Amino acid sequence: MSTRFLRYFFEPRTLAVIGASEKNFSLGGQVVVNLLDAAFPGRVWVVNPKGYIRVHGCECYAHVRDLPEVPDLAVVCTPADVAPDVVAELGRFGVKAALVLTSGQGHRRTNYKVRLLEAAQSSGIRVMGPECMGILVPSRKLNASYAPQNIKPGKVAYIGQSGMLGNAIIDWANGRGIGFSHLITLGDSVDVRLADVIDYINRFSNAQAILLHLENVPDSRHFMTAVREASRNKLVLAIKSGRTAEAQGDPDLYTPGLINRDPVYDAAFSRAGMVRVHNSEELFDALETLTRMRPVRGDKLAIVSNGLGPSMLAVDRLIHQGGQLAPLTEATRERLRAWLPSDEHRINPLDIGGGATPQQFVDAIQIVSEDPEVDAVLVVHAPTRLAPSEATALAVIANKKSYKRNLLTSWMGLDHAFPARHEFNLAGIPTYLSPEKAVQAFMHLVNYQRNQLLLQETPPTLPFETSQEARNQVRQLVESVVAEGRLHLSHEETAQLLKAYAIDMAPTFYPKTPEQAGLLAKQIEGSKALKINHATNSCPFVYRKHPHKVSAGLLHDLETPEDVRLGAEKLLAKVQEKFPHSPVHSFVLQPMQRGKHSMQLNLGITRDPVFGPVILFGIGGYKVNILLDRQIALPPLNMTLAQDLVKRSHAGRLIQEHSNHPEQDLERIGVLLVKLSQLCSDIPLIRGLEINPLLLNRREMFAIDVQCDLGDPAYHAIMPYPEDLRKKVALKDGREVEVRPIRGEDAVALLRFHSRLSEESIRFRYFHNKADLTKRDLSLLTQINYDRQMAFIAEQTLEDGSKEILGVSRVWTDPDNIRTEFSVIIRDDLQGLGLGSLLMNKLISYSRSVGTLEMVGKIMVENHPMRGLMKHLGFQCTYNLDEQVIDAVLPLNEPTTEWQRHRLANPVD
Repeated sequence: MSTRFLRYFFEPRTLAVIGASEKNFSLGGQVVVNLLDAAFPGRVWVVNPKGYIRVHGCECYAHVRDLPEVPDLAVVCTPADVAPDVVAELGRFGVKAALVLTSGQGHRRTNYKVRLLEAAQSSGIRVMGPECMGILVPSRKLNASYAPQNIKPGKVAYIGQSGMLGNAIIDWANGRGIGFSHLITLGDSVDVRLADVIDYINRFSNAQAILLHLENVPDSRHFMTAVREASRNKLVLAIKSGRTAEAQGDPDLYTPGLINRDPVYDAAFSRAGMVRVHNSEELFDALETLTRMRPVRGDKLAIVSNGLGPSMLAVDRLIHQGGQLAPLTEATRERLRAWLPSDEHRINPLDIGGGATPQQFVDAIQIVSEDPEVDAVLVVHAPTRLAPSEATALAVIANKKSYKRNLLTSWMGLDHAFPARHEFNLAGIPTYLSPEKAVQAFMHLVNYQRNQLLLQETPPTLPFETSQEARNQVRQLVESVVAEGRLHLSHEETAQLLKAYAIDMAPTFYPKTPEQAGLLAKQIEGSKALKINHATNSCPFVYRKHPHKVSAGLLHDLETPEDVRLGAEKLLAKVQEKFPHSPVHSFVLQPMQRGKHSMQLNLGITRDPVFGPVILFGIGGYKVNILLDRQIALPPLNMTLAQDLVKRSHAGRLIQEHSNHPEQDLERIGVLLVKLSQLCSDIPLIRGLEINPLLLNRREMFAIDVQCDLGDPAYHAIMPYPEDLRKKVALKDGREVEVRPIRGEDAVALLRFHSRLSEESIRFRYFHNKADLTKRDLSLLTQINYDRQMAFIAEQTLEDGSKEILGVSRVWTDPDNIRTEFSVIIRDDLQGLGLGSLLMNKLISYSRSVGTLEMVGKIMVENHPMRGLMKHLGFQCTYNLDEQVIDAVLPLNEPTTEWQRHRLANPVD
């Protein structure tokens, strides 16, 4: 992932089209015409070996090497067979960016993509495509595409993977008068990836929103990193095609425990702060909403209509989507009394009656929009003789500046309503075919605000933290299983793994023979359950139609030791008959676990082929695959995310409705889910782990049956907490502190730390007096993305067991991992103990280890202690006359490629 040279795609000063002619249906010719029609201000050249003097008035050259200078951007429209050679030649000539519109052909497509990538890598040129529609940046009068139309300037950036859908969006947007800041289609993305472009738009464009169309996610971690950063600054909406297994077209892409992988995308999008739309109609409606509405404060909608029936459709959709009807204040109802005498008409939805005139629509909108309880107003109109569609629309439009809140409209009908909707489009007021669509559009903005609040929410303190001893114990266990050539753990080994993470198991014995089973049964009072654990039934998320039958290796309600012995013999004979090549680990003997106040749950870890480890939760028991109560979340989890996962499930709703202590139960389950999240981060070889059932009752919660299997080391979509970077050290005064990466749960401690800083220390760190940290500040400073950021805190444990932060250092690294910018701040009463040097050395060591080339920072001139520390650490310090600060620079690693050298010399590329 890299943003290197991307500005040449979106801000070119000169451009060459390779393979253009004036022939009909010439792809390159269409690109040239589009560039000229858009009035591209830079020079445009054409390369075609057929000896043309000019193509559509642009100078033409036979070869790339004949061009008068190196163009910023080349658009490759040649046949697929020669396109890789052309890209290689462009790279050798010094071109930094190539847009390849040509598609591969049939069976040669894969080889074509490989050749293109090799050509790009050999010379360092960046390649977008192949098979993309092109790039449109109306603010720069750039239309380097084969689109049949140009687009208007706007504030939404569209990034898609389908050229044809891009064409459709252009046509629709032009029909609605909607514009874009950028419209980009990536095609097959051999080099420039979706995450690269998201990074660029987030960092360098003035777009207020990003609209994504996804067919696939080629690199989940970089995608999640880019989108999580972008969604903190801009509204990000996404539509994902290929939601079903049939549409995905790849039977190898499946997630154990899930029939459909689409919920994984839901979980990923939600975790990244995105809002998802589910079809093309919703996509178009969302685009209209983003373009024409200001951000909303809340989820309270007021509805004004000239009939109760249409407005009730809107109410149903609003409540179903989790919105609220705005409660009109008494003052608003009083203002409406003059012309709505009946109290029943002065509630929300506001029915102004079938006899309402256009002016009455305007009056009602103005009054309702001034209500402080209202976040937006939806106007629903059905045509009448007193309020014709177009006349009413024109009246509403004429007074739009007087409305205090966002306005959405739904003019129902076709014949008379069509010209009215056209007038709304011209006036820039969002309008929708139905009230339900209008509500859905409103909820897009509401959900964005909710996601922002969730991103800023401070998670509670972790209730459990695994010791290093426990981690080592589990690692040794897993390594011993791998050394034996096995890819699954036995029931007993899985129980040991859970015990290390303080996850309770039911009392369990593991007899090796039927005779041992009979003897051990004497230690258990009451009914007993017996299972035979062998290689074939040790895999998680494998369900049978009749799991209670002997063929599944499980017997219930065995009363006497003799019943247990005979049952064990029966199970052993069945396994030897049905699974003769499946090694038997042991029998699993437990007391029967029943109770009318107990609930059976299913939870565990599974692995998605795109997003990596996934935490799963829902109803358990032998009907788990029938009820299909599967809610999922991406690790790492904190308590807030874990409890949100539980509350989304049917099991969670049952707990909230029927438990005597629902909050306590939700917390207990949340703690267990956090433990599983830590487990899958600590032991990347775990492919799947299932606890089914987990028994929850008034007094206790424990696992009964467990399975675990192993695989290749997991690649996490969200980089987990780096436990291995913890270190305990002693300061000059002898006190012991732990230096570790920061995490979201440190927000409260960081706030206390900030309160103990002097005004001068705060000014040296932030370059202004920042007396208080806001909720957003705390989320940005503690809930960091370890893929690009790192922050270390020095933490001291006090006598009462509580902990306090003594100092913080952090780095922000660019997407190319070329430069990282540092900061460090130490509590005033701890100056001179070597804490600043300790934290800075930790940053330097970390940044070197991840391959960053250079560390930079800005220091206020009067910050003499920091300047002295920089000199001591070997930074080169120079005075920056423009900003009147000291620039501190420390080389970390030598560049290994030409483009890294170029980036060091040219930071803006």
